[in-house]
Amino acid sequence: MLRRIKTVLMMLMLVINVGMAQTDSMAITDRLDSIANEQLMIGVDSDYADVAAQPQSLHQQLKTKFIEGNAGFMGLVALALVLGLAFCIERIIYLSLSHINAKKLMTDIDKKVEAGDIEGAKELCRNTRGPVASICYQGLMRIDDSIDEIERSIASYGSVQSANLEKGCSWITLFIAIAPSLGFLGTVIGMVMAFDQIQMAGDLNASVVAAGMKVALITTIFGIIVALILQVFYNYILSKIEHLVSQMEESAITMLDIIMKYKLRK
Repeated sequence: MLRRIKTVLMMLMLVINVGMAQTDSMAITDRLDSIANEQLMIGVDSDYADVAAQPQSLHQQLKTKFIEGNAGFMGLVALALVLGLAFCIERIIYLSLSHINAKKLMTDIDKKVEAGDIEGAKELCRNTRGPVASICYQGLMRIDDSIDEIERSIASYGSVQSANLEKGCSWITLFIAIAPSLGFLGTVIGMVMAFDQIQMAGDLNASVVAAGMKVALITTIFGIIVALILQVFYNYILSKIEHLVSQMEESAITMLDIIMKYKLRK
């Protein structure tokens, strides 16, 4: 009987020890899991910190500033930029196609007129693009008239061609002027909204004033940037127009000399 009691007690002690061991192992496992989770969270936080610490690209910075500004006025400034660039690109393409080797053209016309091939000279002008060829064609069309009439015709047609070269430039100057004006308007409205927030808060809080002023000034910055970009393109367009006008004037004088020599030989 005593032996059985001892056996039962030993079995109970074994069960208790096994249970305590399982409990300890579960506690250790839970502790390890919590430590791993903490390390994982620390790693995630550090990853987020690294991402936040990475510098943003220029595109992301512009997008952020655009969103921070007043959407209505920032959209108008962006529209002014798009339309202004559209007119600039159209003028640059037109002027680039109008540019030719004027000296070679005048040499070829002189050879044909000297050989008496007036129709060949006209055909050469018709097949050549640009205002210089058009002016020469007008002179050849009236080659049998007096030299004064030919000169008036070339001068009049030259004025028309000069106006065609400057077509659309007035719109570019409009967008150059309107972009900073929209920016200033957005700034003024943003400042008024900032003062309204101060009035609603009932206290002159530096953070409220700084936030409102920051948003208000962003529109002005973008408006000035748009005006500067369009101004660079506009000056480039003016330089190409001046070059073509000088080519037209020089070619007109050369054309009159060619016609004069033709009349003297005739």
